[in-house]
Parts: sequence; C-alpha cells; structure tokens
Amino acid sequence: MRAIQVSEYGDSDVLDVVERETPEPGPGEVRIAVEAAGINFADVMQRRGLYPGGPDTPYVPGMEAAGRIDATGEGIDLDEGDRVVAMLGGGGYAEYVTADAQSIFPIPEGMGFEEAAGFPVQFLTAHNCLFEWGGLEADERVLIQAAAGGVGTAAVQLASNAGAEVFGTASTQEKLDFAAELGCDHPIQYTEVDFREVVDEETHGAGVDLVLESVGDDVFDRSLDALGHFGRLVTYGVASGVPASAENRRLLFENKRVVGFHLGQAIAHDPGRVLAAVPELTAALAEGELEVIVRETFALADAADAHQFIEDRESHGKVVLVP
Repeated sequence: MRAIQVSEYGDSDVLDVVERETPEPGPGEVRIAVEAAGINFADVMQRRGLYPGGPDTPYVPGMEAAGRIDATGEGIDLDEGDRVVAMLGGGGYAEYVTADAQSIFPIPEGMGFEEAAGFPVQFLTAHNCLFEWGGLEADERVLIQAAAGGVGTAAVQLASNAGAEVFGTASTQEKLDFAAELGCDHPIQYTEVDFREVVDEETHGAGVDLVLESVGDDVFDRSLDALGHFGRLVTYGVASGVPASAENRRLLFENKRVVGFHLGQAIAHDPGRVLAAVPELTAALAEGELEVIVRETFALADAADAHQFIEDRESHGKVVLVP
C-alpha cells in the first residue's frame, strides 16, 4: 500500500510517498480502507520534531482517518463495508490503517468521508476545552484564538450554539468573515489590532470569562490579560513552538485559572469523560446544527504541499488528504 512516511524530522519536504505492507488487524482491531485522512497542526509539530512524546522516525503520521472497514480482528462484531471514522495514534496518511475498535465511530448518515475525517480531533478538542475543562455557560464571554482554524471553527459553532458571546482572532479579513458566518460575534484581526484592547473596549473593561489558547509565547500572556476576574484559560497547543507559563502570584491576585488539555493523553487516562460528547456531537452534525468545515483537500501524494499550506496560514477550517 502507499503511505506517507517521515524518515527524518524537518520541513514539509521530508514527507515522502513510500510502499509499505498492508497492516493486518489484531484482536480487538479493524482494518480501514482509508477514503480521507485529517491533518492536524500536531502532525506538523511532530514532523518538525517539536512535539513532546511524539513518534520516533521513521513513522507514518495521521491521527484520524475515515473509510470503510476492510477486515476485522478476533472479537470484533462489526461488518466489513461499515463506514467509520477512527482516532489513531498514528498511521492515518495511508491507503489502509488498523484501529482499535474502541476508537472508531460510525459516520453519520449524509456525511461524506472528507467531513468525517475532520470530525474527531477538532470537535472533541473544542467541546472538551469549552465545556468539560472550560465550564462555559450560556451568556458568558469566550475568546477563541485561531477562530478560523480546524479546532477554532468547531469551537465558534459550539460556543455560539450554547448562547455564549464569542470573540475570535484570525490573521486576515477573509478568515474573519468566515468566522463571523459561523457565529463569531467579535472577529478580531490580530495582525492589525491588539485583541486585548478590543476585548477591553467591547466588555467595558470586564474581560472575557474563558479563553481557548493554542499558540503559547506572548499570545498566552496576552490571553491571560484578556480574562476577567475569576476567568479561565484552557491551553491546548503551542503552535508558536515557544512554551509559556503563568506566574502564580498573578493567578492568585487576579483569581484566574489555567487548565491544560491534550486530547490523546486525556483519552488515554479517562476515555469515558472525553468521549462522552460523541453521541451529542454526531447527532448535531447529522441534523445540520454543526458543520465540519473542509475547505481544502489534497491527494495523499501531495501531503508535503498540504502541510506547507497549513504552515503558510492559508487554510480555513480543516485540511484533509484523499488517497
């Protein structure tokens, strides 16, 4: 089978098309004939060698894939041909992948494979950051960094549907318009204005109740500034590559809370808590209340171009690979 392999850490051009043996499902596993594989920024960080606990080279990247069950291992009561989407520890950038049956979900009726491949990571991250970890309630204010990205587009929809007042940052007017269409009440072009000042002006100095932050560096610090008294910040990424930390006296005297969320580690330690939202999310997607935003698809062989597209900040919503 064809797969994309990272043989050494580096720029996007280290992604090579290789031939590998088609994997066989073990006990409790299924094999999926991949129709679409989602790309996440964590894939980019892993490829650069900057992801804590990331895979050693050589490896096949890919944390989520959608397709049809092609074969089943011992103890599996699922049918070949079933349409499923899987969360993976890796291996999704390939024509076939094996997955633990506990980590696959049926694709809602009417949803295509490309949309399904963009569902698990971004919507589970967004939902857990907003509600399970962030405690967002109706009528609260939330600031979503990178509101036009994969997780951002999911978070904007979820927060808006929950009745929150949504602030969101993006780098271009086109992305801001896109976020506004999804329910962002206050789109902020962070390349032109200071998002802290916008939040301060729009809230009359009160600040927001919750921030979803995935950049690190000074964005983390300024996101803390945008929080009001008793505010919460959920950090779920370090896209800048520069980690940040919160000085404890500042949290103490400003009564602010910082919480970390990592989808893979959270599932490993408490899957029931993290995956509890799946029925609600899939139902909302099936009913059209939520939408997986897939604006760009690339052929599997063009994975390097897809990664570069994301790194150049050209993407809106999800980017997927199609074998």
